[in-house]
Amino acid sequence: MAVGTVLVTGGTGYIGSFTTLALLQNGYDVVIVDNLYNSSKVAVDRIELICGKRPAFHEADITDEAALNAVFAAHPEIDSVIHFAALKAVGESGEIPLEYYRVNVGGSITLLRSMAKHNVTNIVFSSSATVYGDATRVPGMIPIPERCPIGPTNTYGRTKVMIENVITDQVEAQRNNSKKAGKPSDEWNGALLRYFNPCGAHPSGIMGEDPQGIPFNLLPLLGKVATGEREKLLVFGDDYASKDGTAIRDYIHVLDLASGHLAALNYLREHKPGVKAWNLGSGRGSTVFEMIKAFSKVVGRDLPYQVVERRQGDVLDLTADPTLANKELGWKTKLTLEDACDDLWRWVENNPRGYRQDPPASFLEALKANKA
Repeated sequence: MAVGTVLVTGGTGYIGSFTTLALLQNGYDVVIVDNLYNSSKVAVDRIELICGKRPAFHEADITDEAALNAVFAAHPEIDSVIHFAALKAVGESGEIPLEYYRVNVGGSITLLRSMAKHNVTNIVFSSSATVYGDATRVPGMIPIPERCPIGPTNTYGRTKVMIENVITDQVEAQRNNSKKAGKPSDEWNGALLRYFNPCGAHPSGIMGEDPQGIPFNLLPLLGKVATGEREKLLVFGDDYASKDGTAIRDYIHVLDLASGHLAALNYLREHKPGVKAWNLGSGRGSTVFEMIKAFSKVVGRDLPYQVVERRQGDVLDLTADPTLANKELGWKTKLTLEDACDDLWRWVENNPRGYRQDPPASFLEALKANKA
């Protein structure tokens, strides 16, 4: 019998698909909702190939309340939600802000309304380290703890802060309403997971990040440079106050990040804490130039790059202090930056067309052998 049933919004996306895999591998049943705007349904097949279990899948938009209600009605066993579905490009968010507020904030409100209607009371939210903005503005806040003042510097980050506030208000209101009605007041709970730079792929080489357009994250872009799909990497600024002038980020292997979502969900179900925020990160900061060097080493040659102007909304240092998650969730990163680069290159080199091609036969044979 399943531990529980989780609705994963954005479940065919990069982090959503890996979290779905982790849930299935740990006894949960999963229902995915995704509109496939920036992902592929093939991810569902790859999840099944790896773990032998298949999540239910519904193609639906997070802003469509009738469609969400239909999913909850079709799966009354759903008891929790992990919410990834969102637009997620910092640069683009400054160009089309209304669309980011409509999808990210509006979609989250729609989801919470549907959850309330169907009495689903636990939500793990995919927030972001961008909620902190430029943490160097406050003394002693690098690496960044959860008590760092919120202060996003871009539209994407502001949508995440708004959603955190909406979830907090909804959980507190539902708890207060239950208390007034003489009912148990600890049913509603929320986890706000603030994370940093997910990277890597599945070590099997058959599952990874496959953005439908131009990727916005450093490592997938480097992957496209390595395969020749892009001529060079654009480095946004080399005049930051870091050791080599490039911005510092905390890179976390997507397998570690997925296990962090699992740990947060288990914590909500067991401890019923109300709303809690946790940073998920490694605590190790790497500059852009260090990342280029690390990935170039795995590929076996220097990858070309060009330094251009800083991007609007970018900040110097986003390195996590994951102490609270280490302590309360019993979670910490296990995989290294080198693991992430290795796994990403295995994925990109052997699947240059991502999910628009069959995985290499030798990889599938290796998967079967491991299961045997």
